[in-house]
Amino acid sequence: MTEVVLFHHSQGLTPGVAAFADELRAAGHTVHTPDLFDGRTFGSLEEGMGYVEQTGFGEITERGVRAAEHLPRDAVYVGFSLGVLPAQKLAQTRPGARGALLFHACIPVSEFGAAWPHGVPVQVHAMEADPYFAEDIDAAHALVSDCAAAEMFLYPGDQHLFADDSLPSYDPDAAKLLTRRAIEFLGSRC
Repeated sequence: MTEVVLFHHSQGLTPGVAAFADELRAAGHTVHTPDLFDGRTFGSLEEGMGYVEQTGFGEITERGVRAAEHLPRDAVYVGFSLGVLPAQKLAQTRPGARGALLFHACIPVSEFGAAWPHGVPVQVHAMEADPYFAEDIDAAHALVSDCAAAEMFLYPGDQHLFADDSLPSYDPDAAKLLTRRAIEFLGSRC
């Protein structure tokens, strides 16, 4: 069993994010899903990003860091899009991190440190033609080329939040494969 801290995307802690967490729990893992928006959810990426911009990316990231303070340090940090900010920061800076799963986004490693921490495996998952991920693809390629414990999986398609089954962007085939890979990754952390 692996401790997992799963951070939601800019539309909030949607039923689809909760369902994904439940799939990880069904595979035997303990999953924590901090709500960085205090119960708010948004009907579109644009609405959610409006809230994030008003609140501040730094504040959202720090909410995630604060939410993890009382949780075990030997966790795998998982982020959906916006949730990659706190997940990646914690994986890079919190001693004891056991790994990171970055869905739909990747931040340049230099944002949180000089290099990805040795011995902390990471996977990046996104659709190959996702227009939002196009901004992050260089950071993802750099991470994979600089870190022996990093992998990137690109799925056919152009949807952003394809692994959230409560959104119109959901792609069942890609989401099933992402979920299988995530569960295998978590199983290797036990």
